[in-house]
Amino acid sequence: MTNANLNDPVNRNPKSPLRMSFVIRASSFLRHGALPAIFLLLHGSSSHAHPLQAEPINHPYVFNFDQFNLPEDPDEHVVEGGFLLLAELNCTACHQPPESWKDRLAPKPGPNLSAVGSRLDADTLWLFIRSPQHRKKGTQMPGMFGAEEGDAEKVEALTEYLSSLRSTPAKTAAPTKGDEARGKELYHKVGCVACHEPATDFRPAKLAADAEPEKPGLGSVPIALADAYDVDSLAEFLLNPLIHRPAGRMPNMRLTAQEAADIAVYLHTGRTAEKATERAVLKIAPQGVEKGKALFAQMRCLSCHSTGEDSVLTPKSKDMVELQPSTGCLSEKQRTGIPRYDLNELQKRALNLAIQALKKQEAPTLTAAQQVDWQMTRLNCYACHDRDGKGGPEDPRAQYFGSNDGSAESLGELAHLPPNLDHVGRKLTVGWLQKVLWGEGGSVRPYMDTRMPNFGQAQTEMLVKLLPEADKAEKPIAIDVSGLGKHHRAETGRQLMGAKGLACIACHGLKDRKSLGPPVIRLTHTVERLQPEYFKELLLNPQATQPGTMMPPMFMGRKKADQEIESLWIYLKEIEGQPLPEGLISNEDFELNPGKAGKPIVFRSFIEGAGSHAIGVGFPSGLNAAFDATEVRWSLVWRGRFLDALSNWQSREMLPIKPLGTEIKELPTETGTREFIGYRLDKQGVPTFRYRVDGQEVEDTLRPAKDGKNFEREMKINGEVKKEVLSW
Repeated sequence: MTNANLNDPVNRNPKSPLRMSFVIRASSFLRHGALPAIFLLLHGSSSHAHPLQAEPINHPYVFNFDQFNLPEDPDEHVVEGGFLLLAELNCTACHQPPESWKDRLAPKPGPNLSAVGSRLDADTLWLFIRSPQHRKKGTQMPGMFGAEEGDAEKVEALTEYLSSLRSTPAKTAAPTKGDEARGKELYHKVGCVACHEPATDFRPAKLAADAEPEKPGLGSVPIALADAYDVDSLAEFLLNPLIHRPAGRMPNMRLTAQEAADIAVYLHTGRTAEKATERAVLKIAPQGVEKGKALFAQMRCLSCHSTGEDSVLTPKSKDMVELQPSTGCLSEKQRTGIPRYDLNELQKRALNLAIQALKKQEAPTLTAAQQVDWQMTRLNCYACHDRDGKGGPEDPRAQYFGSNDGSAESLGELAHLPPNLDHVGRKLTVGWLQKVLWGEGGSVRPYMDTRMPNFGQAQTEMLVKLLPEADKAEKPIAIDVSGLGKHHRAETGRQLMGAKGLACIACHGLKDRKSLGPPVIRLTHTVERLQPEYFKELLLNPQATQPGTMMPPMFMGRKKADQEIESLWIYLKEIEGQPLPEGLISNEDFELNPGKAGKPIVFRSFIEGAGSHAIGVGFPSGLNAAFDATEVRWSLVWRGRFLDALSNWQSREMLPIKPLGTEIKELPTETGTREFIGYRLDKQGVPTFRYRVDGQEVEDTLRPAKDGKNFEREMKINGEVKKEVLSW
């Protein structure tokens, strides 16, 4: 039997073969599914197909505590797990920790119970209040009743109160009808199985025909209460869990309404909610909503839960440092009113060690990196991501992470596993971190089935602040992205990126174009997404900056590497107004198409018939015009196609471009002394040209008329509005 340092980060990684080699849990075969044949022999006959039939967990399940703590671990490691339990089991919601520990051990908000009576029936509420551990094995919700006289009446009163918390149904369209088969597929591919139990009758796409899926060695977060919701309520919950679970431990998986309905139907397949037979037998007399509300406050339920009603919080219980081992919540048996968690021996040991540590020492000052690790541990980010040698999905779960693009297979694990988060704080801009964590449009890996969840801004805002500090480089790389250097030419960067340059497009796509090879991240949003220093750091030494990347060291030994990298950045900065690199571009790319863009296009160029300082305006409806900024007048109108920018983007001569459409009409010249001031765009992208005629200020706008065949022209001269129809 090999000995190893359990405090070494590599041995905390669930994918580490060293960690795997010497410890097998009594309750599961570790990590990679060790000894699968024996496991199947012992457990195959009792395994259940549906995720809701997973093996029960007989202790409050905190994923990262079970993942990174074993009974054999030394006290100095287990005590850290104890701090995690104090926070995640919400011990500090009732017990005051020492001042220096408050921030680190801050409790998480419990489920929001406002309108809970509209989601769960009275039997489910009664059973869950009576004994949460019976109704939902592995729950972190403690039981509050010790089978004492009068308990049944108290449970009934609480049930009546919570059942009274209802919402008025909104007038919406009929609920989306779900599909079981699609739901089963989605459940196993979007990321649910990173935390929850996979079904034994679902085969991962890459699994060999003669192989059996490995069962996860780690326990799964229980979802047994899903059968108590009706299908429509469950779909509503899955669509936005943060409304009801603001702590983010059940994050928003960015599902569509159809996807949420599909998964809800799947989770309900063959399931029926448990009935409270004891309640029916006892035939308890009605206790009254007011009694239940008073009990809810008296039993400190408000320490964790919100009900949407005005309530008075009761004082906290004993300070945490006054707690004694094997008493209260940690004793063998709890009386009514004392939370009962059904802790296992390792959890009791960890909690006692943590409480003793609070008595002896001030909270250590955590570095930014340690604070990031702590919050990632609490949010269970390590179920999907690894950072600094810690975390990542264990292999039996990783087998469900897939790709929707066969050409991505050459990328190996990069095609389907969530990315490593080393250096992410100096990699991503603050704005993009916000997009990834709680915003929209942050995904840059469309080939990956797994979604990046939204844990809620309240739970992840601290990461946006801490990650840049945690990951800052000891010696930041200098890069000039001002655009003022002589080599700061977008065209140079475009040529470097193209097929005859460094061939970046062999792996990377741009705009709506896929790469020529495997579908690595598209570079369209590079400047918005990456910090320029990291961009240069990565290009100069890819493997050192991002271990495991397939990015080749393209700039190694290149004498002008610094200037070339800056030229690439300038091209990507100006990408919206630049042609695609050679290899991705086609002649069609030079045509400006307002219909395809879905909005007006304003293009400054040398337009035949409108002069060298012309401004073309094309509308999606097929009406176009050109404004001559030298003569300060509308000079051309036409119908159909707009303009071809080939000569502007590809020719040094900048020859005048011709309108592509038909029915081209030259407008008459204008009189008076005219001075061009500029133009502004409204919210729809329609330009208003500003100029002076004989000293009078004019605002001049063309837009398609309602008939779609002509222009309406509105001129505002010194505040007086004049309208006309321009037809031809």
